[in-house]
Amino acid sequence: MTADEVNESAADSPAPPADPRGSAPRAAPGGARRVAVVALVLAALNLRPGVTSVGPVLEEVRDSLDMSGSVTGLVTSVPAVCFAVVGSAAPLLARRFGASGVIAVAGAVLAVGLALRSFALDPMLFVVLTALSLAGIAVANVLLPMVVKQRFPERVGTMTGLYSMALNVGASSAAALTVPLAEAFGGDWRYGLGAWSVLAALAVPPWVMLARRRTVRPPGRVGDTTGPPRANAGRLSRDPTAWALTAYFGLQAGSAYIIIGWLPQIFRDAGLSAGTAGVLFSASSLLGVALSLALSAAAGRLRHQSGLAAGIGLCGFAGFAGLWWDPAFAPWLWAVLLGIANCSFPLALTMIGMRGRDSATVARLSGFVQSLGYALSIPGPLVVGVLYDHGDGWRPPLTFVLLLVLAQIAAAVPAGRDRQIG
Repeated sequence: MTADEVNESAADSPAPPADPRGSAPRAAPGGARRVAVVALVLAALNLRPGVTSVGPVLEEVRDSLDMSGSVTGLVTSVPAVCFAVVGSAAPLLARRFGASGVIAVAGAVLAVGLALRSFALDPMLFVVLTALSLAGIAVANVLLPMVVKQRFPERVGTMTGLYSMALNVGASSAAALTVPLAEAFGGDWRYGLGAWSVLAALAVPPWVMLARRRTVRPPGRVGDTTGPPRANAGRLSRDPTAWALTAYFGLQAGSAYIIIGWLPQIFRDAGLSAGTAGVLFSASSLLGVALSLALSAAAGRLRHQSGLAAGIGLCGFAGFAGLWWDPAFAPWLWAVLLGIANCSFPLALTMIGMRGRDSATVARLSGFVQSLGYALSIPGPLVVGVLYDHGDGWRPPLTFVLLLVLAQIAAAVPAGRDRQIG
């Protein structure tokens, strides 16, 4: 399949006319754009509840399923595993079936997986059903940057910020509401986790609408072929910018999933209640709601994002250092600092969108960076779980995390340089 055929089959709407100067295609018509905005926001709302809903009730899940610390570490690593393995197939599926149709199916898989997970009766079944639900998230994770580049080529930073903001709303809502939802049903964690399948189901119809509008371009219509050749997997593997983005993405993902999986437990082990720990975790996610939009828009106007990426990493280092010193001393300060640190994810997505010259390149770059980056992040939560299970308190695991954040800050400099691929 040629690069032009790849770009044609990935499109979910008629291709805009080529720019004779070789620039990216113009945006899709207004009606499709409005539906796309709704679809993007609803999909983004579901990118984290399947993960962040577990932390606040992790102790109850462990007790109910007799789950060891090592298996708990495996649960917190499942997102990274799914995103690395399943996410790598997303660009191929999009080329074959169209991005919108693939995301619609992914949303349905997520809804079913979350519903079934709440009925799990043993630890490994819980892990398997978690993996099933997160497989749907993995596909959307990779394809949403491509959809943004495809439908909003002139507003990559702003639209990435919008769906990153929705992502943080979903993450913080799940963190704050899972415990109250469980308490409303007699304190059963199963209802608190299962409720998020309803939100996942609501995101499917807009993507079905977009998929039904998909139009195959007639033979001979080549789109923006006057531009530079699109990057393929071989070229990406030889591109230092792609590898810098991969290192930055993987290291920030490792830190993020440690926060998602373990932050509430760290606060609970320090003597805070389950409800307070959930609220603190929710606050760290809510902070990203406003920051994600502003940060992505600002990053889109900057030629270099190195300083911004390094500064966010320093906030993460300070937050984890505070937890290492005393989680209960200033829990709100540590939560705020870690909330700022979580903005490295939308920044990484923005940089992916800016580094590719067209939607086909962005799709490949997104798949390359996210699949390999998430693979790089897999050991982090696992190591934390093992150190927590066999160590004395949280200082050994948090020392390991601080080293990860230092590596992330180092990777931020080359990842943020003004380079384009394709």
